[in-house]
Amino acid sequence: MCKYRRMTRQPTRNLKIVTVAVVSALAVGTVTVDRVAATRAESRTAKAFQDGMGTPARPSVHVSGFPVLTQLAEGSLCHVDITAHDIPARGTTRPLPVTKLTVGLDGLKTSGSAGVAHARGVEATAFLSYEDVSRALGPAVSQGEGPGRVEAAVTLPLVGDVTVSAAVSAASGNRIAFTDVRVIQGALIDPAEALLDRALAEPVPLRSIPEGLRLRSVTTTEKGIDARFSGESVTFRPSSTTA
Repeated sequence: MCKYRRMTRQPTRNLKIVTVAVVSALAVGTVTVDRVAATRAESRTAKAFQDGMGTPARPSVHVSGFPVLTQLAEGSLCHVDITAHDIPARGTTRPLPVTKLTVGLDGLKTSGSAGVAHARGVEATAFLSYEDVSRALGPAVSQGEGPGRVEAAVTLPLVGDVTVSAAVSAASGNRIAFTDVRVIQGALIDPAEALLDRALAEPVPLRSIPEGLRLRSVTTTEKGIDARFSGESVTFRPSSTTA
């Protein structure tokens, strides 16, 4: 009587293991290549933004979505987040720098030039620290009592501190307005009134903002002022900040 060896599924099992390993390796390779492409796109966008905004340091950039290679092939990145710090002030009249700018760009297209980038839609928040606001305006500015208010203080010889409270709001032309000014400490004598009037009477323009963005709202926080912007069809290029 012949003896037959019982066949096993070991070869099939091995084939499955090899197949899974190959597919996994290809997947890892695809992710790696895609990440390299994303890194290059992020570096290119960071350079365009830095050239356009004149930031002292290269901003951080994150490209969302996978695969990025497909987005690049189509000529448009779905969404890009940019964070920049210490954007210098523009102009000579009460120049107000931006302490931190966070930007979300939809439909970002890049041209043949590394110095130009175009976005279909943009949402941005400019954070203005009270330290930067104080240096720009003169009086010491801090958070006020109640939402949407700040305090501005000046110190005069023989008189001491004079402090006022003011409401902060968005004004036309990408400007921040200080209204409803109330004295909360000291006597508002002529010298103090002149200093505060020079700082608060006229809205302050935000010039360190990419051209094409419009100021929508202003809120006060413990450490500074948040100015929110939005825009459509925004182009970042050298000297693209609002004049």
